[in-house]
Amino acid sequence: MCGIAGFVGLGTVVDLRRMTTQLFHRGPDAEGLWYDANSAVYLGHRRLSILDLASGSQPMWTSDGTLGIVFNGEIYNHLELRHTLESQGYRFVTDHSDTEVLLHGYRAWGSDLPNKLNGMWAFVLYDRENNWLFGSRDRFGKKPFFYTHQQNTLVFASELTAVTCHPSVNSSLSSLALKKYFGYGYIPAPHSIYQNIYKLPGGHSLIYKINTGELKIDKYWDFVLEPYDHLPKPPEEEWSEQLRELLDRAVQRRLRSDVPLGIFLSGGVDSSAVAAFASQHVEAKHLNTFSIGFTEPDFDESRYAAQVAEFLGTQHHLETLSLETSRELLPAILAKLDEPLGDSSLLPTYLLCRFARQTVTVALGGDGGDELFAGYDPFRALQWAKWYSKVIPKPIHQGIQMLLARLPVSHRNMSLDFKIKRTLRGLNYPAPFWCPVWMATLSPMELAELFAEPVNLEELYSEAITQWEACRQDNLIDKTLQFYTKLYLQDDILVKLDRASMMVSLEARSPFLDIELVNLVRQIPSDYKFRHGQTKYILKKALETVLPKEIIYRSKKGFGVPIGKWFSQRQLTLEDASSLPLKQQVIQTKIDEHLQQRVDQRAFLWNVWVLKAWHKQL
Repeated sequence: MCGIAGFVGLGTVVDLRRMTTQLFHRGPDAEGLWYDANSAVYLGHRRLSILDLASGSQPMWTSDGTLGIVFNGEIYNHLELRHTLESQGYRFVTDHSDTEVLLHGYRAWGSDLPNKLNGMWAFVLYDRENNWLFGSRDRFGKKPFFYTHQQNTLVFASELTAVTCHPSVNSSLSSLALKKYFGYGYIPAPHSIYQNIYKLPGGHSLIYKINTGELKIDKYWDFVLEPYDHLPKPPEEEWSEQLRELLDRAVQRRLRSDVPLGIFLSGGVDSSAVAAFASQHVEAKHLNTFSIGFTEPDFDESRYAAQVAEFLGTQHHLETLSLETSRELLPAILAKLDEPLGDSSLLPTYLLCRFARQTVTVALGGDGGDELFAGYDPFRALQWAKWYSKVIPKPIHQGIQMLLARLPVSHRNMSLDFKIKRTLRGLNYPAPFWCPVWMATLSPMELAELFAEPVNLEELYSEAITQWEACRQDNLIDKTLQFYTKLYLQDDILVKLDRASMMVSLEARSPFLDIELVNLVRQIPSDYKFRHGQTKYILKKALETVLPKEIIYRSKKGFGVPIGKWFSQRQLTLEDASSLPLKQQVIQTKIDEHLQQRVDQRAFLWNVWVLKAWHKQL
């Protein structure tokens, strides 16, 4: 796991070193710089040593010096690819570096290389024969890749802070990105918080022709739901067996490491499954599992993790913290964010990563399971929402909303009144807008007031509309799966995990995003993912031979923090947000509503608070 940075065009090696210094936390073990002032190509790398500690340094070059690469990530099928390439006559210098596999793989397969890979990556390869850069980002965007083309200079890096410190880069805030931040709670690719600086979307590659300055972005892969036309018999048994086999293989691949490794264990079904399969390949008493608990009962899941660890017999590590005292870490954490992220579970994710890093350098987790298998609460609301939107006239709907607004405000983790009010808010709009409006901090009408200008709904939620329309299946479950997998997973969940883990120089791996497993899951019909009100139905059936049923079928809790309580008790405050390009009266009104417990504004106030803390660092 590493950080990459570089540019082609204006600049010096001093600028390159300044960029890599910004990425020190991503790779504290070593720095690598290469540049050719004549060709104006500069490549930088920060290394967190995981594989081939002795000979995996970067930038790495082929023996003839025509191909060079900077690479962030892990290629889990690198040994298999290495054997294939060796059989074709390629000769390797390193012992078992996955970076060298990319170099020879590019020579063998060219721009088709990403389709051969199973892993997570962001890399830039300098092809001196063709005089271009070839860059790529993994299918789900697990590893970050920012770029900009300004003043005839291409600049790229693993984080925005590295891009913006290059002298050729203008980093003015994007008004559209700010709207999307409040509209989604995160900023979806290809946008970034800055104008003219972009994220390379997951599943995309780029080619930059140095002679002409032409920049081309290509999609090499997309998440497409293609359910089987003819079901196997019996389908539950067949798919359960395949899911167990593929998840076991995915976990086994991600246990390859030359440094200490462990498992994030929340006690939920996804992380418990990862731990269970890992225990089949590592003697359980030598398998480290990690969880954090909180002194506040409503936000504590540690007893479930302990139950799983005891069942599996792992070497379990638990750190119990007070959320009230952990809150004091927020300014330091947010100061390290390269762009604002409205997911408050960043705090417990960071605490878990920090705790695990005391013992290991690599950790496996269950991220991706909820998105692939329909594990979120909104899936339960879809059929009811469909009926409600057809049957209830708008005037009556508005009256019901007004009545429900009188419900007492609760600051419990995912409280019932919070869910009901959010669901009804989304039903003011057509179905393609349900998911983003349900998850938004404000309604579109309130967003228009916040920015003191009209909000174009189609522009604001263009990414959600694109995914809704791109889904080939004409049912609400699949279209919602498309939203969660293509947007929420890439631009919220994986960003949160990457930043939280990299802040403490920990590599996080996600077996559920293994491409072989994903290719099976996307062919399983949606009514086997959400079935008879049961979320993740087929996954849970598959795990019945692996884990106790009380673990598999317990209620989902979530990784939350009491931000509503913190604001209502003035432990977090927003007295002065005048530095932000937002209408201050709207913010003050929301503060008053929350303090008086008339409206639960926790999500909006948190997003403003995060934005203010981030903006303060500029």
